[in-house]
Amino acid sequence: MIKLLTLIFITFSFNLAIAHTGTLKGTVINKENKETLPGVVIRLKNTNLQTATNTFGIFQIDKITPGNYIMYFNALGYIEDSIEVNISEKESEPIIIRMEPTSIELKSVLISGNEKNNIQTLSKIDIALRPTRTSQDILRMIPGLVTAQHAGGGKAEQIFLRGFDIDHGTDIALQVDGVPVNMVSHAHGQGYADLHFLIPETVENVDFNKGPYYAEYGDFNTAGYASFQTRNSFDQNQIKLEGGMYNSYRLTGLFNLYNKAENNSTQDISLASEYNYSDGYFDSPQHFNRINVMGKYHISLNNDKIINLTLSHFKSDWDASGQVPERAIRSGMIDRFGSINDNEGGTTSRSSANLEITKILNSNSYFKNQLFFVKYNFQLYSDFTFFLNDPINGDMIRQKESRDLYGYKGSYHTNYTIGKLKSSAEAGIGLRSDQTRNSELSSVKERTITIAPLALGDIHQYNVSGYISETTELFRGFTVNAAIRIDALQFNYVNHLDTLYNNQSVTKSIISPKLNFSYSPNSTLHIFLKSGTGFHSNDTRVVVQQNGTQILPKAYGIDAGFIFKPYDRLITGVTIWMLNLDQEFVYVGDEAVVEAGGKTERRGIDFMLRLQINPWLFADGDLNMTRPRLRNAPESENRIPLAPEITSIGGLTVKLSSGLSGSIRFRHVGDRPANETNSVVAKGYTLLDAVIKYEKKQFAIGLTAENILNSDWNEAQFDTESQLQNESSPVSELHFTPGNPIWVRGSVAYKF
Repeated sequence: MIKLLTLIFITFSFNLAIAHTGTLKGTVINKENKETLPGVVIRLKNTNLQTATNTFGIFQIDKITPGNYIMYFNALGYIEDSIEVNISEKESEPIIIRMEPTSIELKSVLISGNEKNNIQTLSKIDIALRPTRTSQDILRMIPGLVTAQHAGGGKAEQIFLRGFDIDHGTDIALQVDGVPVNMVSHAHGQGYADLHFLIPETVENVDFNKGPYYAEYGDFNTAGYASFQTRNSFDQNQIKLEGGMYNSYRLTGLFNLYNKAENNSTQDISLASEYNYSDGYFDSPQHFNRINVMGKYHISLNNDKIINLTLSHFKSDWDASGQVPERAIRSGMIDRFGSINDNEGGTTSRSSANLEITKILNSNSYFKNQLFFVKYNFQLYSDFTFFLNDPINGDMIRQKESRDLYGYKGSYHTNYTIGKLKSSAEAGIGLRSDQTRNSELSSVKERTITIAPLALGDIHQYNVSGYISETTELFRGFTVNAAIRIDALQFNYVNHLDTLYNNQSVTKSIISPKLNFSYSPNSTLHIFLKSGTGFHSNDTRVVVQQNGTQILPKAYGIDAGFIFKPYDRLITGVTIWMLNLDQEFVYVGDEAVVEAGGKTERRGIDFMLRLQINPWLFADGDLNMTRPRLRNAPESENRIPLAPEITSIGGLTVKLSSGLSGSIRFRHVGDRPANETNSVVAKGYTLLDAVIKYEKKQFAIGLTAENILNSDWNEAQFDTESQLQNESSPVSELHFTPGNPIWVRGSVAYKF
């Protein structure tokens, strides 16, 4: 009886406490194209009450004392405005706020208690200020991330981040509109992520972060993740033509095929296309061709249902000069842009369909479903060792696969209160299936003659996942996020080189907990402490060879830092971090062997700055310092090959009201060890690029110059053992792909 009376008293007190409060809720949209706006900061004057719109532009503030208030709404790239609202005890009708786009002003940025909103704001600043003409330019907006191309422009770039040589994607999770880009058990390497299908002009937002602290991301999310979101429609139709040195051309088209907005519904059909051609700066022409096409249908119904259907196709083929040994240049055998074997190159294609259906249940919750399918083909010819293994035919190899990737994602998001505590929760499930046919590694001669297969088989890999993430504001500005993710993976491999059919199968699961804290005492400061574990899966061929042991090595991370806005036009931030890996087993597709890297430890510090010097001049810069080490090796042999230790990027940007804009930017990578003993050094570089553009009404012209100082620099570098045809024994030394000399291109665009 006493327990019942206590419960009645608590319930009565709770109801009494909330009986005399009201609620403010609504939606924020772009005044011009009627699209909803996420990340808009909503605050009530003379109170501590504020929030931000969710993914669909919806906001809600509860427990407001009845009365009249001035409500401010604020977002980067839009005019800050305010309205007067009346809050009563009765259920209020949702309001619609229409924001008008304007030029970028850092003074309009408010630091949010939601880290994702802060990251998206920074990415919007960078997209607006940093020149981008490739998907790799956008990827390099992640502070500290650098890329290297070493196979003629058609192969996915090599990625470096947080002291990782990520190869082509082993330790960074990439996705576009929720569709995974990383390819598990790829013919060329685990996690291979080719972003060349992404047309830069279609990118609306880039959500990125570092470390394994985010429950919605699983496999490959160790060093970090990047999620690209494409536009639902374009501000204007556009045709753009670029051309420049080395017989390089690029033609892009952005088209709104259908736009309709009436009552509470909008519909958009858009089409984007891109064609690239370049012979490149090498002595042997690259004959690089790439074509991209993307179509998107977007519909918003009655402000409570959003449907996106995206179809895309990408195809590329190219020749390549490959990596060259330093001794061949020293001897005068070739120059920097020459080749030992210019028969390298390849072809690749990717077709995809992606359906996203989001049902908004109320102003506090929504449910999202996603189905996707990718048809992928890949064929690559490489020669790294020349005549080391086969002194007669040479060492050229072919890597080839045909893949079907399909999957489902479902997630539920909600905000709620318990007493005075504000909370949000997210729960999700996922299924991914990869099926490859005839994943191949073969010795070949001049592409056309197959000498011998080294590996050939079919791979079926499945990943079933689920996660729960809960965020609670314990007191004003201080939040705790606790999350847990479970991944179950099944690896299947049929080796075609076996005389008997044998479907080798291994199943493994892993649990990844996360615990994150943040504190935002006001709209100028966000302090965070993040911790958690993640993992990257190993290649199916590794799994069956290892009999299922040590196949899902864990990553353990911790980050601490802040984002601070001390002045209206200055945003800065510092992060210190540590990331350890249990094991770095990788399948080396170039040799069809398994390599174990051992346990590793990485520690570092990141600095970030965004500054608006005056209304037309902006500065930005990122500096990243890392100490990567092998944990169980002696100090003289504990360096991690090719792991970057110092990287930096930054520049100055001018944006004038006359339509004239320009930017000069630098990119720096310090020297780094090419082997465990640091006896071979991968040389660092500092590059300067410049862009100038004039835009007036419907026309725009521009000029881009890369490496304006015409520096000699090495883009990709490896300590490799090789043997030239005229040599009697192999030599181990630095092999590299030269970076581009000065490269000037012009562009003209017409908007209508």
